[in-house]
Amino acid sequence: MFRILEAQAPAKQNATATINTLCGRLQSATLLEDRRAAILGLRSFAKQWPASVASGGLRNLISCLNKDIDDVDTTKITLETLIMLFNPDESSPEASDDIALWLADEFTQRQENTTVLLDLLESYDFYSRLYSLQLMSAISSARPERTQECVATSPVGVSRLVAVLDDKREAVRSEGLLLLTSLTLSSSELQKVVAYENAFDRVFSIIDAEGSLTHGGIPIQDCLSLLGNLLRLNISNQNLFRESGWMKKLAALFSDVLKEQDSQGGVPDWARSQRDKNVWGLLAVVRLFLIRGSIGTQNNQRSFWQSGLLAQVLEIAFHASIEMTIRAEALSTAADLIRGNPQLQEAFAQFDVPSPAVLEPAAKVNGHANGITAPPRDNIISALLELALVRSSLHIFDVRLACCECIKAYMQNHSPIRLFFLRRAIEGYSSDEPEPDNILTILVQNNVGHSGDPYRLWIAAVLLFHLLYEDFEAKNIAMQVTEGDAANGEEVVTCIQAFASNLISAEQSMGDERISIAYLTILCSWLYEDHDAVNDFLSEGSILQSIVQLVTQDSPTRNLALGLCAILLGIVYEFSTKDSPVPRGTIHQILTTRLGRERYIDRITRLREHPMIRDFEILAQDVSSSQEGSLPEVYFDRTFVEFVKDNFSRVLRAIDRAPGLEVPVVANGIQKGISRELVDSLKAQVEDRNQTVQKLESDVLTIERKLGQEQADHRKAKDSAATELNRIRNINEALQRNHEEDLQQAQKESQMSHQDLVHRHDLETRRLEKDMQSLKAEHETSLARIRERDDAEIKDLKSTITRLRGELEKSSKEHVQDLQTAHEDYSTKTSSLEARLQRAEDRCADAEKRASQFQKVVENKESARATAQTELDDLLMVLGDLEDKRSRDKERLKALGEPISDEEGDEEETPNADGEEVSDGAEQEA
Repeated sequence: MFRILEAQAPAKQNATATINTLCGRLQSATLLEDRRAAILGLRSFAKQWPASVASGGLRNLISCLNKDIDDVDTTKITLETLIMLFNPDESSPEASDDIALWLADEFTQRQENTTVLLDLLESYDFYSRLYSLQLMSAISSARPERTQECVATSPVGVSRLVAVLDDKREAVRSEGLLLLTSLTLSSSELQKVVAYENAFDRVFSIIDAEGSLTHGGIPIQDCLSLLGNLLRLNISNQNLFRESGWMKKLAALFSDVLKEQDSQGGVPDWARSQRDKNVWGLLAVVRLFLIRGSIGTQNNQRSFWQSGLLAQVLEIAFHASIEMTIRAEALSTAADLIRGNPQLQEAFAQFDVPSPAVLEPAAKVNGHANGITAPPRDNIISALLELALVRSSLHIFDVRLACCECIKAYMQNHSPIRLFFLRRAIEGYSSDEPEPDNILTILVQNNVGHSGDPYRLWIAAVLLFHLLYEDFEAKNIAMQVTEGDAANGEEVVTCIQAFASNLISAEQSMGDERISIAYLTILCSWLYEDHDAVNDFLSEGSILQSIVQLVTQDSPTRNLALGLCAILLGIVYEFSTKDSPVPRGTIHQILTTRLGRERYIDRITRLREHPMIRDFEILAQDVSSSQEGSLPEVYFDRTFVEFVKDNFSRVLRAIDRAPGLEVPVVANGIQKGISRELVDSLKAQVEDRNQTVQKLESDVLTIERKLGQEQADHRKAKDSAATELNRIRNINEALQRNHEEDLQQAQKESQMSHQDLVHRHDLETRRLEKDMQSLKAEHETSLARIRERDDAEIKDLKSTITRLRGELEKSSKEHVQDLQTAHEDYSTKTSSLEARLQRAEDRCADAEKRASQFQKVVENKESARATAQTELDDLLMVLGDLEDKRSRDKERLKALGEPISDEEGDEEETPNADGEEVSDGAEQEA
């Protein structure tokens, strides 16, 4: 029997066949109820069989969204089914990441499929809005760029998404925040459109509604994430934010945090963690306006200054009840607020902040300091130095680094401030009562061993490095600092020699490597391109020998320090001269013989390839880099790492430069000192001129000797002629009268010979004098040519400065025109939005009027139905009474003994039947 029933039973269907059947019904159904039933069936399979449901029914499901968009229930289950397809069960045999990509492609490759989801946002139904936002978030996660294009292409897509932020239901609003955050992560154009849809106003309204930073929860973080996406590297949105006056709102949010913290009850412990996250997020948003090198950074800095935000940030940074991570972030933000802006850097030094004398927070009640009065206030620079150079535990290490960063920002690109800071440090070091927190005192005394805190000396070295870096005037001032009193018989040691001695002591005693790196940071930057500093370093010959000895040692644990020592040696050789205390040739011989070229190159190459140098930009430079119970892995300053990387090739090749080739140093576009090539050239010219003069002098002497010889010969000939003449006169006295003409002729010839010799002597003398004058004129012409070349270079530099100033004024004018154009576009969009708002209000009023009319019709129908129901109940009661009476009559007849036949029973039933028919008729009439 059972076998027969089993044979007649229909064949069992598997999941695939059932899904195909449901997909077919969904495609062919014409009635809403049929489509809804098919969708319900597919929804039950969506989690376990997502690929099968999607392949057969995805397009039909999307089509149902278009057809049945007015039916809330059908829309709800359709959206639920689609969301399930994006998030199948992990145990599903068809679960795959490719399904999400396939589904997202179906929506993003057809604009109308994305548009229908955006249209659902017009409905105020909770599930329609929530599920459509969740579905778009899933699509955006799979295909972010295509989703951004679809939303941006839709005429009202961005407007509808931003309008979701006005929804009072937290689930819908939060989902809208998350979707906008994902859409604006990388699309600058979408960021601009969202910002101009009044997104900033809506975001700050949500922050206020959620309880601001102190009492707000996760939605505040979502709001700050959206703000960060809209403002990150987007100059247009930053200008809109600044010109709309929202800078003051940021300052007000920080002010509210401080007021809540200082209130009588303080902030509860359970709320402090979320409060700190919110404050950290807002500080990160502020830093987005202060990107180094951005064209709008200085305008943003001035706007923040005018809004009073810097003062609020500093109060947070020095508030004893705020967590150390937040204080460190606040100090980093303060550094960004003044970096590279001379006016703000000068005004920054006028601030007073709570004294950091008590670093450990006191006992707190609900996050509020208990029993602590307002602390005294100190100047900001003194407070930063005190906090950065204090001897303390590791829990405030990030704060100390942030203080160091703040001081660096205070003096960056501002030479007068650096020089004032340096002179103040020198005065404190040279005073009779040395200041304990003076950077020069810390570096020269090197008393780290007593405290076990190498970062105190390291931070002092970083500050001095930034004071001297690429500033030749500051280097010259620092070179005047000495240790020791010659009047008392003490050895006078310069600052450079003291640092080098401390370096050698630290390496020989195998102290903390950070100490050696601190001194090497100063020495490498100080000696670079500074002949005077190199000569000061070499004036103590043992220092060079000791450092070479250090580099030759093998110590695998100190590769950083030894590599920097090799770089220091390369810098010393590169910028030494043959006139240095240790001549350049001697240094080259020491490096090539005692150290060796291979070892030199190996040390520097290892340093460059070390993770602390190679991966500096991606390594954490804070306390999080430390292992439990050890110091943080922070060894270098960012600027010094850039210095090492930029000059790596030059220092590496320095050892291959011949000792005879000296390097000229150019400071601020002007060659420092006298060019060695020019000196050698002038020396060669002088030697040539001296040789020429000596040759001419020897020629003059030769000619003079020849002239003397000729004059002697002439005198001898003259004497001989006179003797002969006397003899002739004596012998031929008688003939003299006869030969008077012959004698006169002989005298004339003798005089002519004498005059000819004198004339030749004068000509030779004039020619020698003329040659000497021409050599002198040539020398003067060469000097004049050099002066003219220098004047031409100066004139060229002046013309370049004038041209650059003209270009700067031109760019400023163009920037003003761009701002005016943006303002006009904003005004146009504002008027358009106001018109759209008015039309929306008119439609809303019309809809409310029609709803009231429909309400009246429904009330009339309900009243008529209640009246008919009452009449029907009355008729039913009458019919029941008749039935009871008939039963009683039959019983009474039987009691009297009257027989009741079947016909009578039928006859009696006939009226009842008629009565029932009447009742049915009455009921139908009712």
